[in-house]
Amino acid sequence: MKTAIILGATGLTGGILLRKLLDDDRYGKIILFSRSSANLDHSKIEEHLVDLFHLKEHSDKFKADEVYCCIGTTKSKTPDKDVYKKIDHGIPVAAAGLCEKNAIPCYVLISAMGADPKSKIFYSRIKGKTEKDVLEYDIKKTYILKPSLIVGDREENRTGEKIAKFVMEFFKPLMIGSLKKYRPITPEEIASAMIFLANDGHHQTRIESEEIRELANSMEKE
Repeated sequence: MKTAIILGATGLTGGILLRKLLDDDRYGKIILFSRSSANLDHSKIEEHLVDLFHLKEHSDKFKADEVYCCIGTTKSKTPDKDVYKKIDHGIPVAAAGLCEKNAIPCYVLISAMGADPKSKIFYSRIKGKTEKDVLEYDIKKTYILKPSLIVGDREENRTGEKIAKFVMEFFKPLMIGSLKKYRPITPEEIASAMIFLANDGHHQTRIESEEIRELANSMEKE
């Protein structure tokens, strides 16, 4: 059976991913690296509470068949741009470096639609730079998911996101053709697609939102 590492298992998508992997007979151990506990008592879980800004110091424990990176923050949650960059760029890139160092063959990362290292928007630029820097490492399989608005129940209040969700759901029937990629997507779909990619592979490195949905449907049919 395989071993998987999750970064960000206490977040919305990471938590759903964790539960899916725990229910998957292909996995015998799920290693968690996070600042706070996932608060789950399960024989498959090996949890390390660490400072993720210093992830490289834990190289000896960072060994698995696959790494799933669900790390991410928001402008409202992390208004300090330096801290934001450490989270959304520093941690995912450090994890990619450990994948290369420890010969971990598969790295699956959640990015965002619109990520572009040349973007004038700081947050899109950081996401784009993260994608670019992660892909510079020598990892056998790297998959970067670029979802649209992720809709789900979060603990923190995100007023702007709720408004965007309402607007996008209202116009969803009109989002056809080239506009389909802007449809909201659920964390369950993203988590399923991540597992599908790690086990079945894909011809593309960057996976757009509508294709994430299609891969999730393929995963559920297996």
